Amino acid sequence: MELKRVEGKNKGSIILFALSTCGWCKKTKNLLAELEVAYSYIDVDLLTGQSREQAIEELEKWNPRRSFPTLVINNQKSIVGFREDEIKEVLGYE
Repeated sequence: MELKRVEGKNKGSIILFALSTCGWCKKTKNLLAELEVAYSYIDVDLLTGQSREQAIEELEKWNPRRSFPTLVINNQKSIVGFREDEIKEVLGYE
């Protein structure tokens, strides 16, 4: 599973499972950019074959409903959907 990296402030391991056409996913990416947080992401809808299967399998561990966006923080917590206040709180931006 190949993740794309966005550089910024290190707030731990942050992975975003997204769809390239999802408005809420774009809002999540924009929020992370505004906060200048480093993160990795994968647009699952742009994957094919084994790469797509692997990404969906990993996504299901954090969000069995496989909905987007799903943000995984430090391999401990997931935030499903665009939840601006919760994202800011978990990343220490209250």
